[in-house]
Amino acid sequence: MSSIGKLMKQAARMQQQMGQVQDDLAKRTVEATSGGGMVKVVAKCDGSLGSVKINPQVVNPADVSLLEDMVLTAANQALAQAKEISAAEMGRVTAGFNLPGLM
Repeated sequence: MSSIGKLMKQAARMQQQMGQVQDDLAKRTVEATSGGGMVKVVAKCDGSLGSVKINPQVVNPADVSLLEDMVLTAANQALAQAKEISAAEMGRVTAGFNLPGLM
């Protein structure tokens, strides 16, 4: 089989594997908290947020900015964890793929 044929088969196999990994990542979640657990954010490993939970005790109309900061902190932590997992999983799929002249 020619080198192009092998490369095409390898690319098709990798594309199929990437699709499966993306489907799996969409179902996988991570959780982060801030404010001593008062704010909890669940992120999906496809880069979206799944949920935000706020303990009613932390809701203080006089200090909304603190609550906003806690939500932002937890969301960023959860999304960072999800991104790490996604990059690691996708890296496993593409690890053996070599395109001559590109690397």
